[in-house]
Amino acid sequence: MSFSVSRWGGGRRAGVLAAVIALVAALLTGIGAAGAAQAATVDTNAWYVLVNRGSGKALDVSGASTADGAALSQWTRHDGANQRFQFVDSGGGYYRLKAQHSGKVLDVHHYSAADHADIVQWGDGDGTNQQFRLADSADGHVRLINRNSGKAVEVQNASTADGAKVVQYTDWGGANQQWQLVRATGVLAQAHTAGRIKDAGNTVQYSWPGVYFEGRVSGTGVGIVLNDSAADYDVQIDGTTVATLVTPGDTTHWINGLSNSTHTVRLVKRNDTPGDTSTFGGFVAAPGGAVLSKPTARNRQIEFIGDSLTVGYGNLSTSRDCTSDQVKRTTNADVSYGALTARRLNADYQINGYSGLGMVRNYNGGRPDVTYRTFYDRALLNVSGDVWQNPGTWRPQLVVVNLGTNDFSTAVNPGEPWTPESLAAAYRSAYGDFLQKLRTRYGAATTIVAVGTGQFAGQVQQVVDTRNDAGDSAVRYWFLDSSDLDFLGCHWHYSAHDDRVISERLTSFVAGLPMNW
Repeated sequence: MSFSVSRWGGGRRAGVLAAVIALVAALLTGIGAAGAAQAATVDTNAWYVLVNRGSGKALDVSGASTADGAALSQWTRHDGANQRFQFVDSGGGYYRLKAQHSGKVLDVHHYSAADHADIVQWGDGDGTNQQFRLADSADGHVRLINRNSGKAVEVQNASTADGAKVVQYTDWGGANQQWQLVRATGVLAQAHTAGRIKDAGNTVQYSWPGVYFEGRVSGTGVGIVLNDSAADYDVQIDGTTVATLVTPGDTTHWINGLSNSTHTVRLVKRNDTPGDTSTFGGFVAAPGGAVLSKPTARNRQIEFIGDSLTVGYGNLSTSRDCTSDQVKRTTNADVSYGALTARRLNADYQINGYSGLGMVRNYNGGRPDVTYRTFYDRALLNVSGDVWQNPGTWRPQLVVVNLGTNDFSTAVNPGEPWTPESLAAAYRSAYGDFLQKLRTRYGAATTIVAVGTGQFAGQVQQVVDTRNDAGDSAVRYWFLDSSDLDFLGCHWHYSAHDDRVISERLTSFVAGLPMNW
């Protein structure tokens, strides 16, 4: 058998001998340049980084652009969302490759069948120029063959440089046409969080307020991949808030113009949106930068349990009279007393607060079929029966419970199944059961602080006394004196000033406890 090589396209640097060997290997394995993939399989639920065999660099949407027509190139691998692709089944062994950061798919520009035609991203129309099959190469690598043109996706000129174009070219089996499909590591490999989240691998979902994600990047910019049309967020770079995202939707939000150095980035959910699920897709580095290893978790952990006062409901408002929209925009869990206390104590934290709900009775007797305890075990508050799966890393040394305002702040209405006496008794019973649940979950080493204030202070004191009398000395009562708070937040809630005052007092109280940290 003899072979002749008539031309080499694209200025390839590979030698004739390498090409002949590649062709022989293809024929001997029965695949051929146009053969269907046999061993290559993909998980359509997973995300992949595609690493080029010739350069060792990753397929990359240039500049992490979200625009139609944005070029595909290769770049040093950093596993950012613009280097992660999902295989969407088109049938017949063909797939579209969807970029995680933009939701758009690989596309041979203008349906071209020519060599050197650009590979770009475009809105998913499931056209044949957007469909690719996997053809096997050696050592687990594959070639991506376009359905419309029959040509392979390659790094132009077999370049090894960052930013080199990715184009289509006649399938010849060169190393610059071979890609390794590396299952992408999850978001939690690049971002630290302590919040109640559901890990979907390449995204995480959550509902509770105050959930935060912390990462590290190098370079002059960072993109934040989000899908959330209900909540607001603060973006903090190196400890300073640089942007507030109001119901950002499905987007990659960019913070550019940073000094070309290493930066910390923190994304925090400001408000409570229990009727919606939020999705975070990770951080993306600007061209020339990289997503670095995530910050280490803090040794201390605190869980705050409560209602709207714990959430930070309307705490940034300048008026007590607020519309529903004003409440959303002026609520900031990141400056609630819980978040402030955790930062004072250098602790990771959860703010598991739900506005309007109580231990046994909700505000003004509303929603009588549920209470706070209905939702406490969930990660996604709007999913009935959902249960948060503790990854084993959440072992708070301190839990602060502040529930009772909604139970007692309004008079019992006609038709409610309570008298003042029976409500108080039911509250004490449920509170005691809830404390036992926390004790069983977290163990004897966890200190539980039960907050009493206003009308329900005496009820909480009785519950704590009962626990102490039963031998549980790690349950502590803390009276929150609210006489000098201004309650200038929306609808007479704590203001930012009040949250600071409460944080100072709570921090001082905790400092006097025999904590196990």
